[in-house]
Amino acid sequence: MKTLKLERLTPAPPDGDLLDSPAFPKAAVRELGNETQAKNLHHATHTIRAKRQAVVSELDNWQDIRQAGADIKNRVGRHLDYYLAEFEKNATAAGAHVHWARDAEEANQIVIDLVRATGESEVTKVKSMVSQEIDLNEHLEEARIAAWETDLAELIVQLGHDRPSHILVPAIHRNRSEVRDIFLREMGQYGTPCPPDVTDEPAELAAAARVHLREKFMRTKVGISGANFAIAETGSLVVVESESNGRMNLTLPETLISVVGIEKILPTFQDLEVFLQLLPRSSTGERMAPYGTIWTGAREGDGPRDVHIILLDNGRTKVLSDPVGRAALRCIRCSACLNICPVYEKVGGHAYGSVYPGPIGAILNPQIRGLESAVDRSLPFASTLCGACNEVCPVKIPISNILVHLRRKAVDKKRAEAGLRPHVEPILMAGGGWVMGKGWRLEAAARLASVGGRVMGLFMHYIGNWHIPGVHRWTRARDVPMLPKRSARATFARRKKREARQLKRFQKELQKGQLHQLGCDPNLIDGSPAAPPAQLPPGAGQVPPTATQVPPTAGQVPPTAGPVSPAPDIFGRPTTEELS
Repeated sequence: MKTLKLERLTPAPPDGDLLDSPAFPKAAVRELGNETQAKNLHHATHTIRAKRQAVVSELDNWQDIRQAGADIKNRVGRHLDYYLAEFEKNATAAGAHVHWARDAEEANQIVIDLVRATGESEVTKVKSMVSQEIDLNEHLEEARIAAWETDLAELIVQLGHDRPSHILVPAIHRNRSEVRDIFLREMGQYGTPCPPDVTDEPAELAAAARVHLREKFMRTKVGISGANFAIAETGSLVVVESESNGRMNLTLPETLISVVGIEKILPTFQDLEVFLQLLPRSSTGERMAPYGTIWTGAREGDGPRDVHIILLDNGRTKVLSDPVGRAALRCIRCSACLNICPVYEKVGGHAYGSVYPGPIGAILNPQIRGLESAVDRSLPFASTLCGACNEVCPVKIPISNILVHLRRKAVDKKRAEAGLRPHVEPILMAGGGWVMGKGWRLEAAARLASVGGRVMGLFMHYIGNWHIPGVHRWTRARDVPMLPKRSARATFARRKKREARQLKRFQKELQKGQLHQLGCDPNLIDGSPAAPPAQLPPGAGQVPPTATQVPPTAGQVPPTAGPVSPAPDIFGRPTTEELS
């Protein structure tokens, strides 16, 4: 019996699950062919990067603030159970309902049950990475509940049947012309249509989105949000944003459901002050966020009547158990690491196969989801390890260290699955160790490579990306350099000999000059006295009688004067007598 396929309530995303995406190497090759996306990414990331640098340079104590943020997050990680219990107690006392979700399945079911309890069939959503992590929109669609994105970039992605490619700017891969076409084609099917004469000017596009969303805000009675921070001492939630759609979504609905990762906890409002300096500067390059909304429980006549908070684990406690990888939980989703990453700039976010792209996604996804899939095993290798992300992270996450740590785990897992099958890397390492274990072996290998370099130099000027068995996945994406005509060791040996010859020649010339000054034959290196001058005829060289005679005592040292210092030797060094 055929099942009737119901018409979708919201625009359909691309077919397939993210984990069905190809592993990063193949996905990256696919994305590299998108020249329009590459141009959009370059412009956007460089613009945000420049704005961030400008506002960060205004603070002399920026590094101290970064360290304070890291210390606060580390303290939360060490005492997470205490702060979560404190948050639940205070949020409940303020009138909120706190729910606990072990994984994505539990969280989605809790949200569906809460929406059904209200009798509503649609919800509005403020931008939330954690709701994307659990694929909430699609689960609501399956339950016949329409979920409308209200963040402008998320709206573009939703109407474009697309997926986000950036943490902060989900539609960063789209340009203004593409956005205009999406609005004209899709808006009318799901609400107030876009004006037909709209241009690609940002102000006109934003106005069209404003009219389209305002109708949904005024109609919908259930709102769904995430949270940037959760304050344990009061049970409050904090959302920081730039468009005010979050404030409308948090205050207009009668029921508010907030899905919050357990790592978002902060102990006190004093700690929040640190992060309100770090987040806007690192994310949008602003001194402060345009809108910051804080809500604590539910009150009659002030915002939603029912507030539900779902605290989500979904692998976070597993990450916390890893002494090296747990630093990833310090992330505040600012996206500074994406904007500085040369790999992300070239391939974009869709190549990562996850809602968390870029360097932070490369260390967070494999820990939350595990290393079972080819996608997650490939992510730790989606980096050059240049370390730029370490320098810009506002909470000092050692991303490069965690990447290397996860690479080791991925390789170990692959070896365990392969069993006794030989692996090329250990063979190469063992061979390299044998060659470098003895000096003569290394010298012989270097000479052999030099001979090969000379022979190959007769036919080509570079090697290029050769398919070398065993390491072809590395060489096919890199140009193998031409083998040098001589090794570095040989080059330094030749240089050392040349410098020794130059020094010897210089010393010889210097010695000749000193001997000449001492009346010695400069051609006699041993310093023997020169031959006596030829015999002069009688009277030659005598002073004429009329010449002034020199007094007998002239030139003598006075009795009170000290001894005359002996002259230095021919190299200008003091003699032994002088040193004594």
